[in-house]
Order: sequence, then structure tokens, then C-alpha cells
Amino acid sequence: MKLLAIGSDHAGFAYKEMLKPWLTEQGYELRDFGTHSADSADYADFAHPLAAAVASGEVPRGILICGSANGVCITANKHKGVRAALAWLPELAELARQHNDANVLCLPARFVSEEQARQITRLFLDTAFEGGRHATRVGKIDC
Repeated sequence: MKLLAIGSDHAGFAYKEMLKPWLTEQGYELRDFGTHSADSADYADFAHPLAAAVASGEVPRGILICGSANGVCITANKHKGVRAALAWLPELAELARQHNDANVLCLPARFVSEEQARQITRLFLDTAFEGGRHATRVGKIDC
């Protein structure tokens, strides 16, 4: 089993719950950072712990979901070593992995269908980092 972190606020809760059984079927062991209901919640309360787990190496990658994905992406990127990428198209997830070695995917639940969310997630999880000239660039990200 491959370990994967997942988290959302209330706006992303339904998509998180939709993705969890699908990811388990794909062979992932999930660490769910919440939220655990559709009740209003602050995205930072879930994004910070998930990003800290990725930054520490406790989990290799994570998925964060909120309405626009902007809030969770901004929050996760405050953590050194986290490269969170907002993707609303499959190609963006693929490029985030290939060129940026993104380790947290941020999905905008209000702007993608469930099928698109699965496709974007699949590409994020299945795409390798290209390294090479991109490794030099990624090495310059952390302050």
C-alpha cells in the first residue's frame, strides 16, 4: 500500500469522500486529515496539518480540496518543502508533477466534475518528476 494524505474543508468534503474509496481501490492507504462533515470549517485547520505531514516526510504526497483550491494551496505552500499545485485541468496536474515535483495536489471542488477530479488525481499520482533542468529550478523554490 502507498501512503497518501487527504484533507478538505466543508466545500471539498463531498469530493474527499468520493475520492477515498476510489483511491483505496487504487492501492492507497489514506490518512484523512478532515474535515469529517459538510459543516462550515476553516480550510487552514486541515491544510496545515496535512502540509506538515508532507513536509516532515511522514507521508510522501497529499491531496487538499476546497471550493476554489486557492485557500488550501496558499496555506500548504507556507510549509518548507511543500510544493502544492492547484489543478483544474488534467494537464496542469501532469505538468505540476513533471516540472515542479509537486507533492500536494489542490483540487477546486466547485470548478471540476467528479470525473475530472479523479482524472486530475490519477495524473498527479501516476506522473513522475522529470528531473534534469527542472530539478535545478525546484531546488531554488525554498527560501
